[in-house]
Amino acid sequence: MAELERLYGEMYLIRRFEETLLELFAQGRLVGTTHTCIGQEANAVGVVKALDPQRDIVFSSHRCHGHYLAFTDDVLGLLCEVMGKAPGVCGGKGGSQHLCHGNFYSNGVQGSIVPVGTGMALAERERGSGAVTTVFLGDGTLGQGAVYESLNMASLWSLPVLYTLEDNGYAQSTPSSLALAGSIPDRARSFGIETVELDTSDVREVHEQALAAVRRVREGRGPVFLLLRTYRFSPHSKGDDTRDVAEIEAHRPGDPLRVAAPDLDESERQRIEEACELRLAAALEQAMSAEAA
Repeated sequence: MAELERLYGEMYLIRRFEETLLELFAQGRLVGTTHTCIGQEANAVGVVKALDPQRDIVFSSHRCHGHYLAFTDDVLGLLCEVMGKAPGVCGGKGGSQHLCHGNFYSNGVQGSIVPVGTGMALAERERGSGAVTTVFLGDGTLGQGAVYESLNMASLWSLPVLYTLEDNGYAQSTPSSLALAGSIPDRARSFGIETVELDTSDVREVHEQALAAVRRVREGRGPVFLLLRTYRFSPHSKGDDTRDVAEIEAHRPGDPLRVAAPDLDESERQRIEEACELRLAAALEQAMSAEAA
């Protein structure tokens, strides 16, 4: 139960952090854009919590907040960054998509992190650090040729990299069925990469598979391609959403928070949520009064 409490707390923090961002945008307090992972929190928490933040490396994409918070727990730094404040992760200059902190990197250029992350995995192997490099990508990235060049090299050289593909069925507003031919897992298998498919929003199941994948990679048995079927409740960015409301609502029973909550003691769940709310409120107060970048 303690493990589920920890995982639930991480997911709830990510959910409320991103809902807070959307509220701030609606109030005109933020500029630019942001891409939330609301509905996909089980992926970020389940995978990242299988890693060792002291030596492992994470490369994320434009939808990076959940990965970042699960890996660094840096609520204030991320909030300040998105708000363009000096105490931000990158001094308030990188915004929502371009983060660099410790062993965490993200980039808003579609597919660009895949070859960079693959190169980092090669570097870490040569260093003998024992690090696992995890690269998060979406189904919309599979139209980029650099992805397949990276998979080829990772397999050929047996690199310590975990490719985690979050398949939410859309590339911005384009359904995957209109953009991708053939089988997604077969694209990785064609390079001889161990491929695991998971169709669940239960953070415990994601975490269990991620632990096994990380263990395999760390043992030097080559890369793993972890395909997570998921769903995004929020718009692609802060406002553009052309999906049918009925479709979105049909996926609500699979909300990872709803899936996990019934297995928690009610009073403990409330304690976890209240602690997250207090932490976010304190971070927001600090960020609002911080010096602009």
